[in-house]
Amino acid sequence: MKLPKRKSNRLIGYDYSQYGAYFITICIKDRKKLLWQNVVGATFGRPIETSLSSIGKIVDTEIAKISDVYKNVTIKKYVIMPNHIHMIIVLQPDEGRRPQVAPTISRIIQQFKGSISKKLGFSIWQKSYYDHIIRNETEYQKIWEYIDTNPLKWEHDKYYT
Repeated sequence: MKLPKRKSNRLIGYDYSQYGAYFITICIKDRKKLLWQNVVGATFGRPIETSLSSIGKIVDTEIAKISDVYKNVTIKKYVIMPNHIHMIIVLQPDEGRRPQVAPTISRIIQQFKGSISKKLGFSIWQKSYYDHIIRNETEYQKIWEYIDTNPLKWEHDKYYT
């Protein structure tokens, strides 16, 4: 039986090592709520005080390390949700490196997910990730606001289970 070819989530022909801003969403496998403690169900809404689980704290630490690993990469904004994360990643020119060795978004995400899997001893991640190339300041501001308000809308989020 021939399986259907998997459709790529990436924009065909786009160079993901290109300087710019990217909105990234990475989901937990099977949408398991592993990143927050005390996640209250939809009937109660978001808990007044949410805190990261031990896995969520590892994710938080590894997000902070991305800019250490890749000097020309900045995480401008992020939120850790119970079963996914959102980030705005900005790739900037790195004067000390040749353009052909610039990291791609895929490489950055692969390293990020791999480092967490290594620390845990197993993978928590869904295959791949979702990206959106941020094309202008208006999009940037809308995505920034979406990330800010995402925890408040948790029970209505499309990744909520």
